[in-house]
Amino acid sequence: MPAGAALLADIGGTNVRFALLDRGEIADIRILPTAGYPDPASAAQAYLKGRKIASAAFAIAAPPDNEPISLTNSDWEFSRQALAADLGIADLHIVNDFTAQALALPLLGPEDCRPIGPGRAVPAAPMAVLGPGTGLGVSGLVPDGNAWIPLSTEGGHVTLPARTPEEDAVIAWLRERFGHISAERALSGPGLVNLMNAISGIDGNANPCTAPAEVTAAAAAGDPQAVRAVSMFCEFLGTVAGDIALTFGAAGGIYISGGIVPKLGDSFDRSGFRARFEDKGRFSDYLRAIPTCVVTAPCPALTGLRSLFMPD
Repeated sequence: MPAGAALLADIGGTNVRFALLDRGEIADIRILPTAGYPDPASAAQAYLKGRKIASAAFAIAAPPDNEPISLTNSDWEFSRQALAADLGIADLHIVNDFTAQALALPLLGPEDCRPIGPGRAVPAAPMAVLGPGTGLGVSGLVPDGNAWIPLSTEGGHVTLPARTPEEDAVIAWLRERFGHISAERALSGPGLVNLMNAISGIDGNANPCTAPAEVTAAAAAGDPQAVRAVSMFCEFLGTVAGDIALTFGAAGGIYISGGIVPKLGDSFDRSGFRARFEDKGRFSDYLRAIPTCVVTAPCPALTGLRSLFMPD
C-alpha cells in the first residue's frame, strides 16, 4: 500500500464503515458491527489486518470535541490521543458523522439522490441533511466564497412537535416513559418501534414490538397499526425537516440520509412527508420552493471524509 494511504471510518451506533483513501480514490469498503469490538481502534485493526496508514479521518455519531469521546447510541468510549497512538499515526481527523454527511452534499450527483416533490435548489445557498438511523443526525452546510463550512449540530435532540390529536396522544404516551420527547425518540430505528408501541398501547394492544424491521414488515403486510406508525414516522420527519429548512435557510435543499428512509422505497415518496414539510402556514410558499431528496449513495459520509484530504 502506498505510504500516503488514509483510513476512513464512518462510525454509527450499529455499524462502522471502513475504507481506504488511496491516490484520492475510495477503495475496499467494509462494514463491521460496532457490537463486535470493544473500541474503534480494535475494529480498525481488524479491518486493516496489519496494513499501514499515514493518516485517518473518523466520522462519529457523537459530539467530536468531548474528551473522552462517547458514542451516543453505542458503548464505545475512547480518547483521540489513544486512538491515534493505536493506529500509529499523528494525523487524525474526527468529525461528527453528519458533518461528514454535509461535506458530501456538493459532491453528490443526480444519480446519488431521489427527488421528493417540487422545488429547485438555489446555487451556493445553504443546504441541510438529516438522517434517521440508530439515532437522528442533523447537519448543515453554508457557503463561504468558493468553499463550504459544515455545521456540527445535535439537532436530532430538539423537542418533537405534534400536529394532530393522534400525534398528541402518541407523544403523551411516550412522555410517560421517556420524559423529554426529542425528534430522535420517533425519527430513528428505535423511534419507529416507539411509534408502533405507542399506537398499539393506545389501542389496547399488549404485545410490544422490538425491532424496526418488524414494523416495516407488518406495514408491508397491511397491519393497520404498523401502517399508521410508518405514516406517522414520515409525517413527523416532514415536520422536522421543514423546521430545519427554516432554521438553516436551506434554499440549497434538504437531503434525507440514514439507514431507514431509503428502505421505505416508493412508500416514502407517496407518504405525507412532503405535504408536512411544506405545511408551515405563512411560510408554505417558502418551503414549496425548497427541494427535498433522499440520498441513495451507499456511503455518503465516506465521501464527505474524503473531502478533508482534497486540496482547497
